[in-house]
Amino acid sequence: MSTQEHPLGISFEFFPPNTDVGREKLKSARDTLAERRPRFFSVTYGAGGSTQARTLHTVNAVRESGITTAPHLSCIGSEKAQMRDLLARYREEGIDSLVALRGDLPSGMGGIGEFRYANELVEFIREETGDHFEIAVAGYPESHPQAPSFDRDLENFARKVKAGANLAITQYFFSADAYFHFVDRARALGVEAPIVPGIMPITNYTKLARFSDACGADIPRWIRKQLEAYGDDSESIAAFGEDVVSRLCQRLLDGGAPGLHFYTLNQAAPSLKILDNLA
Repeated sequence: MSTQEHPLGISFEFFPPNTDVGREKLKSARDTLAERRPRFFSVTYGAGGSTQARTLHTVNAVRESGITTAPHLSCIGSEKAQMRDLLARYREEGIDSLVALRGDLPSGMGGIGEFRYANELVEFIREETGDHFEIAVAGYPESHPQAPSFDRDLENFARKVKAGANLAITQYFFSADAYFHFVDRARALGVEAPIVPGIMPITNYTKLARFSDACGADIPRWIRKQLEAYGDDSESIAAFGEDVVSRLCQRLLDGGAPGLHFYTLNQAAPSLKILDNLA
């Protein structure tokens, strides 16, 4: 696949590992994926001090590849003073890209902090740092699982993009029509920023079903049934998943998607196999 054909090319998401084995696995994936010269890497974020520290450590480790690396920022549990310090730290570290999210409220957490919604976080980043950071926000082609309606979710999406985001990255999905419908509706609300589809390679049905149930991503019945039919046959699951997701990506690019953002789960091979199948 030639990334020059698509304005935003490809990007990859990692999560902060918490073991030495995990860190070595991430380093290997980082080095392999960096060879494809992605537009950026992103690193997920967790609320709470220890995971924030892991995020920054992981961001700096990933940046050693020479690829722009965007840490995730979450509203949940964040206070303005804390966020101001974190933004200053990122600027000092030479980080110039961020992914701004509302985040999910962990069980047992009493309050959500001073930022209720992602648009408030985006506005704060712009007020504090001007245009220093390129900011990405999240989009939900099948609607956020906590949204009261699809229309309300679209309005919220438009609001956070217009607050100062440069681009949006969607939750993963398996229906190209859902993505195109979402983009059309967003454009009708005046959203002009690129909306990059998020892509989840299929390698393990149990994990995929758990992730999808948690985040509201729909697995079409025909895909579920085929994956169930394979049982513990991991090779067949991987081959079927590669074919399904490769076809999805090709249709998205052919339909005008500005790039692809892969949720790697700190693995390189599944994403690369998909990319190698694309025209």
